[in-house]
Amino acid sequence: MNTLLVYPETPVTFWSFHHALRLVGKKASEIPLGMITMAAMLPETWMVRLVDMNVRPLSEDLLAWADLVMVGGMGVHRESFEHVVRRANGAGKTVIAGGPMATLEQPNLLGVDHWLLGEVESIMPAFLSDFMQGKAENIYRSTTFPDLFLTPSPRWDLLEMNRYAAMDIQFSRGCPHECEFCTIATLNGRVPRSKSAGQVIQELEGLYRAGWRGGVFVVDDNFIGNKSFVRDKLLPAVMLWSAEHDYPFAFSTEATITLDQDDLLVGRMVDAGFRSVFLGIETPEDGGLEGCKKRINRKVDLKRAVHRLQQRGLLVNAGFIVGFDEDSEKVFHNQHRFIQESGISTAMVGLLNAPRGSKLYERLKTQKRLIGKPGVNNTNGQLNFVPKMAYRKLMMGYRWLLSTIYTPSDLYDRIVTLLGRYEKPRIRAGRVRFRLTPLFRALWRLGVLDQGRRHFWKLIRWTLRKRPRQIELAVTLWAYGYHFRRVADAL
Repeated sequence: MNTLLVYPETPVTFWSFHHALRLVGKKASEIPLGMITMAAMLPETWMVRLVDMNVRPLSEDLLAWADLVMVGGMGVHRESFEHVVRRANGAGKTVIAGGPMATLEQPNLLGVDHWLLGEVESIMPAFLSDFMQGKAENIYRSTTFPDLFLTPSPRWDLLEMNRYAAMDIQFSRGCPHECEFCTIATLNGRVPRSKSAGQVIQELEGLYRAGWRGGVFVVDDNFIGNKSFVRDKLLPAVMLWSAEHDYPFAFSTEATITLDQDDLLVGRMVDAGFRSVFLGIETPEDGGLEGCKKRINRKVDLKRAVHRLQQRGLLVNAGFIVGFDEDSEKVFHNQHRFIQESGISTAMVGLLNAPRGSKLYERLKTQKRLIGKPGVNNTNGQLNFVPKMAYRKLMMGYRWLLSTIYTPSDLYDRIVTLLGRYEKPRIRAGRVRFRLTPLFRALWRLGVLDQGRRHFWKLIRWTLRKRPRQIELAVTLWAYGYHFRRVADAL
């Protein structure tokens, strides 16, 4: 059975890192982890190929080769997902679809022969059995949140690794918090489930043997959902493995800001090779945090927590949202001040949207405030609900905020603030082979062609004088900022 896995194209957003990737000759920031994990569940006799459309286009020859086309993706991939399905339909192929977007949007999507909805570990055996007997049903839906001990190691061999900026692994699913705008509880439950430390080490070993060196993103929505297990079981195992292999990976992940409250946990993360963490700060406004039910952030001095994590060796990237019902016109300046003073160089500011499956979606539906399709891209200026703030004022404030925080002067100030506080870990993790071509390409684009070149060279001079060991980090952060500015300018 010739099986073609297709991962749709990601549009240019903050998360795509499109403009930064071009500087270093990479095609995509992250891999289609769900697809290559699902591939490991397919029969060994099936011929499996992968097309990640962020890496290369879906060719007619490959489509002709396939008996089956399996397609997935997230909400942001909807347009590309629908295009792939139409092409597969036109070629007369059997189409199988799953993933987060399909699970939430299945009634609104056409052209799919078989749906695998929810976490596939619990439904794949039944589907495969029925399919091989020629009696597969249209919809297979997981009614449980399966034990992750059932999850196989991903098929790393399907990837063109040299085209990616980082690899991904997953340790856990689920989050115990109730943020109103989030779909994680719907998709993965509120009780965190995790793989064993042994499973994680096995996946790291597989990545290492496949030849990967560099960044590895632990894609958990909340890495510390089961804090004691992470601190006392997982991290000691990763610390030992990393030391034995000369720290080949620089890890990053996502967590809640309460990470700051456990010094031992943070220390072990750094010692294991973790170098950055993404935090959902959302807003420094108490009203907005209470309104969106992110009460966990109200228990923390947000700015102090960010500073402490930076001082202990973790770079902090963060997400921010404007458009909560509780937001006043002051929120834009308050967000700007917080971002600048905290030294969060990589600040992803988006408009509130209500994805299907979230409590926010249900509330706004009851209030008859939903309009259009559920939002899938919170940086393109489109809302799927009527905000409390006048739409024109919201959009003017949002565009002002984005255009301001990624001006060269503001970005320079934040990076200098960060580097002055950041305590670079003693051990260098994730070392990759030095290549001159990407370096010259980045210097040419950032230091000669770009309008922010004056502040770029100002940052280089400051870093060489004050923090010479952090020059590589300074250039990397500036490249990220260059990408975000290009995205903001396109709004």
